[in-house]
Amino acid sequence: MSKENKRPLGGRNEEEVGELTLLGNQGTKYPDNYAPEVLETFINKHPDNDYFVKFNCPEFTSLCPITGQPDFANIIISYVPAEKMVESKSLKLYLFSFRNHGDFHEDCINIIMKDLIKLMDPKYIEVWGKFTPRGGISIDPYANYGKPGTRWEKVARKRLEQHDMYPEKVDNR
Repeated sequence: MSKENKRPLGGRNEEEVGELTLLGNQGTKYPDNYAPEVLETFINKHPDNDYFVKFNCPEFTSLCPITGQPDFANIIISYVPAEKMVESKSLKLYLFSFRNHGDFHEDCINIIMKDLIKLMDPKYIEVWGKFTPRGGISIDPYANYGKPGTRWEKVARKRLEQHDMYPEKVDNR
């Protein structure tokens, strides 16, 4: 980190924090199209503990690839970290980068999941998009992944098989 970007490390050493450039930066630039390169990580101080980290993004927007009309969703990302964790401001900017990105709902959810797997190599991750209705129908794609060869691979299969067994009451979101 350069001297002008020095920030308090909150009990973490520079190796744990790595090259975080967005957190605390007052000159944030919002990407205007799909930008996985904005994602940043930091070291998980508890890699031996299995625990969930959950993000809720109720203001996700993307564009329909056919009509160009906006689609709105609540994106829920839950993961069990291994060695790396995603930094939340970079995740916010990454999700914002879909604002002018044209893809179907299912594609957006799978792209988000795959980008986060590539970034962090988590033990487990799931991404659920709860899109608002358009044309009288809502679409709620769900994707998950468990690290192959670990118990999380079985957890992923079971959670997928039992996903949404008891769907919530839909009251037009």
